[in-house]
This record gives sequence, C-alpha cells and structure tokens, in this order.
Amino acid sequence: MSHTAHIRSHRKPRRSASTLAMRAGVAGGVLSTLAVAGASGSANAAEPVTQTLELPTLTADLAAQVAQSADATQQAAANYELQAERDAAAANAAKQAKADLADAKQKAAEAKKKAEEAARKAAAARASRSAARTTLSTTASASVSTSASTSTSTATGSAAAVISFVKAQVGKAYVSGATGPSAYDCSGLVQTAFKQVGISLPRVSQDQSTAGTPVSLSNLQPGDILYWGSAGSAYHVAVYVGDGMFVGAQNPSSGVQEKPLSYDPPTGAVRVL
Repeated sequence: MSHTAHIRSHRKPRRSASTLAMRAGVAGGVLSTLAVAGASGSANAAEPVTQTLELPTLTADLAAQVAQSADATQQAAANYELQAERDAAAANAAKQAKADLADAKQKAAEAKKKAEEAARKAAAARASRSAARTTLSTTASASVSTSASTSTSTATGSAAAVISFVKAQVGKAYVSGATGPSAYDCSGLVQTAFKQVGISLPRVSQDQSTAGTPVSLSNLQPGDILYWGSAGSAYHVAVYVGDGMFVGAQNPSSGVQEKPLSYDPPTGAVRVL
C-alpha cells in the first residue's frame, strides 16, 4: 500500500451523466420561465404604447361630435331667430291691418256723411228749382196775356243790339262747338251775341253763368243771360229777350229757337250790360 493511500484525492469527482442532465433541465426551466416572464413583461409594456396610439383617434372623434353638436345648436338658434322674425312680422301685419281697418271705417263714415250732405243739398236744389219754375211759369203766363210793357221795344243800346242779333239767328242749326255764323251751340250763340257790343265772354256755359252780376228770376231785364244748372257748373245758357221769352241754341234737333220761360224754366241769371 502506498503511503499516500490514506490521503483523499483533491480531484473533483466526475459528475455523472444523470446529474448533468438534471442540471441542464433545471437551467432550461429557469430560462423558459425567464423567457415567459420576459415575453409577458414585453406584452405588458406594449399596452400603453397601443393605448397612446389610439388617443388621437378618440380625440378626433370627440372633436367631430362637438362640431356636429355646435352645428346643430347653431342651426337651432337660426331656426328660432327665423321663427321670431316671422312672429314679429305677423304681429306687425296684424297691427297694420287693424289700423287700416280703423282708417277704412273712418273714411267710410266720412264718405257716408258727405253723401248724405250732398243728397240733402241736391234735394234742396231740386225744391228751389221747382219753386223757381212755378214762379216763372206764372210770370210768363202773365206776360203773354198782357201787353208788352217790358218788350224788346223797351230795350235800348247794347241790350237792344244783343237781342236783335240773337233773334236774327233763330232757325239756324245747333252744332256743338260752333260759334256762327251758320250754326251755334248754346254758349257759342251767347258769346257771339255779346261780342257784337264789345263784351268778351268766356267760351263755355259754366263760366258764362258766373260772368256777370247775379239777378233774381223775378227781376229779369232784356239782355240778361239765363243759365240752367248751378252757377259755375251750368249745362245750358240763353239770352232773355223780354216778354217772358228767351232765345237759345237748344239742341241738334231744334237748333236756335225763341221759347217762353215756361218751356224750360232756367235756374238763374246774370247781368253783364
């Protein structure tokens, strides 16, 4: 026996194959566990990145919704404003219609009042003309039945010349607008007759009826101008020649004629001589 036989050897014992395999398995398990943990950690670390990438999309959607809500609110406000304007316009129209109706009623009342006043005046004028005609008829009848104390023979100067002229035209034609010498209308005959004595009269009967001094029908003198209708709006004129007679251009069917006052009693008379 060797003297070193009792000393343990310092060489490491050889590991058996089973031990190495076991250690390799343990190491593999540890590495697998670490790999799984790393993978899990990597996955967990990636989630915030994904969430961070999705934030702009959510913000854009929210902004779009806000914009749509703002548009809807603006449209609703515009609709309310339009409706308010329509309501105001309708209120103004109703107010104006009410004012127009009140004005129309007032004007209608005024028109009715004027019509009643005109009817009253017309009735009074008719009554006055009827009374005048009665007076003239009586006067004319008395004049015809008595001698001609106020006959043409009593007219002198200008009056006699006017009367002589109009009597000379009796039988001539009536033509509207004519002033002689072969035809006349009523105012044309009167104007031309007075022109013979140097008196210039207006052309139409309306103006001739106010051309001189008004005289009553009960105080007529030869040469006075007779008119029918209202003074200033007369529709016919003639010349009083005395004896309750007048000469005038009557109408197209009768021409210039001499007639008694009772034939067609005039409304009034004016004196220019």
